[in-house]
Amino acid sequence: MRQSSVISRRVAAAAVSLVLASGAVACAGPEDTGAKSGTSGKAAGTPQKGGTLTVLNAEAQTDFDPARLYTSGGGNVPSLVFRTLTTRNREAGAAGTQVVPDLATDIGRPNKDATEWTYTLKEGLKFEDGTPITSADIKYGIERSFAAELSGGAPYLRDWLVGGDTYQGPYKDKKGLASLVTPDARTIVFKLRKPEGEFPFVATQTQFTPVPKAKDTGAKYEEHPVSSGPYKVVRNENDGERLVLERNEHWDPKTDEERKAYPDRIDVRSGLDEAVINQRLATSSGADSAAVTTDTNLGPAELAQVGSDKALAARVGTGHFGFTNYIAFNPKVKPFDNPKVRQAISYAINRTSVVNAAGGSSLAEPATTFLPEQKAFGFTPYDHFPAGRTGDPEKARQLLKEAGHPDGLKITLLHSTAQNRATSPEIATAVQEALGKAGITVELDGQEPNSFNEKRWSVKDAPGFFLSRWGADWPAGGPFLAPIFDGRQIVANGSNYNHAQLNDPAVNKEIDEINKLTDLKAAAARWGALDKKIGEQALDVPLFHPVYKRLVGKDIKNVVISDWTGVLDISQVAVK
Repeated sequence: MRQSSVISRRVAAAAVSLVLASGAVACAGPEDTGAKSGTSGKAAGTPQKGGTLTVLNAEAQTDFDPARLYTSGGGNVPSLVFRTLTTRNREAGAAGTQVVPDLATDIGRPNKDATEWTYTLKEGLKFEDGTPITSADIKYGIERSFAAELSGGAPYLRDWLVGGDTYQGPYKDKKGLASLVTPDARTIVFKLRKPEGEFPFVATQTQFTPVPKAKDTGAKYEEHPVSSGPYKVVRNENDGERLVLERNEHWDPKTDEERKAYPDRIDVRSGLDEAVINQRLATSSGADSAAVTTDTNLGPAELAQVGSDKALAARVGTGHFGFTNYIAFNPKVKPFDNPKVRQAISYAINRTSVVNAAGGSSLAEPATTFLPEQKAFGFTPYDHFPAGRTGDPEKARQLLKEAGHPDGLKITLLHSTAQNRATSPEIATAVQEALGKAGITVELDGQEPNSFNEKRWSVKDAPGFFLSRWGADWPAGGPFLAPIFDGRQIVANGSNYNHAQLNDPAVNKEIDEINKLTDLKAAAARWGALDKKIGEQALDVPLFHPVYKRLVGKDIKNVVISDWTGVLDISQVAVK
């Protein structure tokens, strides 16, 4: 799978912005601590239609155009307006990692080698103006996502579709993409350059939203995109800072098994301070009693307050998204070219102190595998360098001696100055202290986020030892392992995420073989086995998987948090 580096940059740079803010790539996760049934806290009774749901966010819902959004599973707020060929299963926990039909009758029908995928649209689908949705609208919606003026969306189709690498969109190329075939009004066929067994996951992204050609206003389309979902845009101020949605009377719930669409109106207000958001949700006065957030987590101090208040604790949802924070090695730089040095550092790490630096066990779970601990990814337990939760400095010293460093080492750790509790000074200090007990003196090199990212994503200038993180675009092993360990994805003159610059023919071949599989369970098992095999080389040190804690207003009902997004699914929420 030739994953574009743009995808990885989005996930890594914005951390979990796609899932957190929009509901998708890049990351945050599932079970509701208030009630495992998927309802929030102690709210009683059956969810009812009606009322206004308020969304309090830090980040604006910018570029509200399906071509420009970078989402997985259809996104969160975007999924209320834009339907796609497939979508995520709107259920709590692991069940929510499954891909299910949306506009299509199934998740796609592949040919024998998964280089061609066919979809049939459901009957009775309509836009907000009552006109029917056809396969030509799907084709046009995808084609316009190739236009330079509508950039920003996930670039998988540019890499995967035959001719996608040179196509410039319908504004410049009126002929369209020949690899998108619409033999009739309800059928669309995708012709791919190579086998892609995970294509149904990609079909959840908003680029697969139907767009009526006659209503396309180019860069202005985001001001009033034509709805195919349960809500339509009636107000969009300051590029998504204030977004108001009301019911789309032409949406037929008989064609949509996933979205509950309980509220009559949804009012998204952004540009708020995170502390203010959490305070307003906690107080829950006035309209805030029926409010949620799709991008703001609780921090350690706020969790301490919640812990002493049972009523507040009942309104906290917990999520797990496929995300790993880790130490990256560049074996091209000495002494990290020596596997025993990398192994020594792996043994020396004190994951308890790292977890504490990340906010404590409520916000981080220790990791010894690169893949997240979720079945959908193919998680296979392993710990090639077992040192317990607090590290094994003596074993580390022994390995350093065998590596020719009996008196220890002096090395530099690159980290970010951003206060994100992931690649930040707190984490770097915890690593420094643990390695010091093993005779490894660590000098910290903290740099502002842009400089930090430029260095760690550079083949030429990347240091040998630095903090990094990765989140998947969908819940499967492919978008997690391929960008990091596929040698063909090493980018010499751009953003490179294969930090170890691993180019192992056996690993590359196994990635290609797994990509041919349309049996996602079989593929998951192979991804897990590959993760375990690569882990033997100590090319990274997994540190922890983040946990997401979100507060909801006191009148919010039916909180559903899946392992696909890790955050509350706004399409399921009801208000009293």
